Amino acid sequence: MKTITFVAITLISGAIAGTILGAVNQIIVEPYVDRAIQLETENSQKSGEMINPFEFAAYRVWQRGGEIAAGTILGLSLGSLFGIVFAYGRGSVPGSNNKKKALIIAGIMWFALFLLPALKYPANPPAVGNPETIYYRQGMYLGFLAISGFGALGLALLYRKIGAMHAKKLIIPAVYAAIMAGAYLGMPANPDKITAPMDLVISFRIVSAFTMSMFW
Repeated sequence: MKTITFVAITLISGAIAGTILGAVNQIIVEPYVDRAIQLETENSQKSGEMINPFEFAAYRVWQRGGEIAAGTILGLSLGSLFGIVFAYGRGSVPGSNNKKKALIIAGIMWFALFLLPALKYPANPPAVGNPETIYYRQGMYLGFLAISGFGALGLALLYRKIGAMHAKKLIIPAVYAAIMAGAYLGMPANPDKITAPMDLVISFRIVSAFTMSMFW
């Protein structure tokens, strides 16, 4: 397969998957977002803040549409990343054909780039979190994501350089597990208390994890 064809396939596949993610989120995730925003709005009104319902409704329409576009952009980005990883790493991945190798690589990327960061800093609906700490929380999440992603990348490169040593199949995962355990225990927890109903928070996290896993 020519390089340009392979790149086009990964980008188109990523864009389609991202668009589907955004569309599915409209059905599955957005109802929980609406409920969280309603609680947040009620609390703001109780504190004396004036909210224009027409402006708010228009903003939500724009936000929902933007979510689909954001999903497409996310799909393009991760599709290109997957294409690069697959092109350079498939020779070291077990599997009798490229389809099986692609599934294994996608699973590893899902684990390193989504699952582990989500376990440390799980997603929360809009009603959770102090607006003043948003950049701090984003920084912690991105930091943990970088440790997981670059840690996996570095060890994957080391895996290829080690050669035919059979013990590497145990050593490399063990080193990665040690790195991530240290990051998980060493990095600070989310500083904000959860004031929203726990059933809302847990449901939001479950459906968000489901749609992101479906995307991968």
